[in-house]
Amino acid sequence: MPRSRHLFRGTAVGTVLTMLVLGAGACTKGADDNEQTGAQGDSAQQVQATSGASGCTPDKYNGGVPKLDLKNITVGFAQSEKEANPFRITETQSIKDEAAKRGIKLITTNAQSDLNKEIADIQGMIAQGAKALIISPLNSEGLDPALKAAQDAKVPVMTIDRLLTTKTACKDYLGWIGSDFVKQGERAADAMIKATGDQGDVAILLGASGVNVTVDRTKGFKDQLAAKGSKLKIVAEQTGDFTREKGQKVTEQLISANPNITAIYAENDEMALGAVAALKGANKKPGDVKIITIDGTKGAVQGIIDGWIAGVIESNPRFGPLAFQALEDFYSGKGVAEKTIISDKEYTKENAQAELVNAY
Repeated sequence: MPRSRHLFRGTAVGTVLTMLVLGAGACTKGADDNEQTGAQGDSAQQVQATSGASGCTPDKYNGGVPKLDLKNITVGFAQSEKEANPFRITETQSIKDEAAKRGIKLITTNAQSDLNKEIADIQGMIAQGAKALIISPLNSEGLDPALKAAQDAKVPVMTIDRLLTTKTACKDYLGWIGSDFVKQGERAADAMIKATGDQGDVAILLGASGVNVTVDRTKGFKDQLAAKGSKLKIVAEQTGDFTREKGQKVTEQLISANPNITAIYAENDEMALGAVAALKGANKKPGDVKIITIDGTKGAVQGIIDGWIAGVIESNPRFGPLAFQALEDFYSGKGVAEKTIISDKEYTKENAQAELVNAY
């Protein structure tokens, strides 16, 4: 996350899953019906389901855009956050690798976690001649000037990871590929109940404000605890901004103010690893405080092996194959789905050693 992360249950995932069960909507399908893999191997993204309108093609997008051959144009990729986080490093490399594999000319930018810079980056790539864009939004809102520039230039935009929550698919953007972040929160709650024996005081390290990932992972976690009638008590929650440094600082503050904390739910691995550093500084031992986190970085999975982390819910950042396939489907006339939800695995003490090779 980072990615991180897209409010989704009320406006998307809950609707998505209902549509999948009922067979409603313009196009829904599960991975068992037509499994798609983003690359070979256990680390590849796999499509769990698609939902919403599935036929976004050049003639329908934003009043119509030119039908182009991807191999003859320049594609731009806008990364939202600095590549100090394994999620972002892997995400960008996946885009670069897939472009090279397909023989596509690619230009990339990095907004360094600055929304105004991401807007300028996108506008700049359009000015440089990019005819299609893949965007990893910094926030779920606020990219309007960049989206308007793309619309005016007839440049289609494919979004990954964080969802543009109030924008319209096949108008403001082609479609979106990402995880079910509410489900991630639910799975984290289940893992927390198991790790703690459903007893104790929990602190939540919230992700960045203004993104649906934070909202959804929080909602999923809290709602699942309530649904399970959990005895766990949430005693504190504070924003760690998806960073290791702030995750450590916030954890230091939380365990000082709440010395009885026995569990931490970190909404990404970087904050979890910051929490581990804080616990070590407080002379805690592995397992004294149960940590459940979301992402799937090598550092966090190694943390399971070392006993500091109780479990990790994956959020797979390897978007390159699926993102470029979406552009290919768009230009070929096959069409792009409004939402493409990927499958995410789970790392536990039982599988962490064997699965470490598949972490990023």
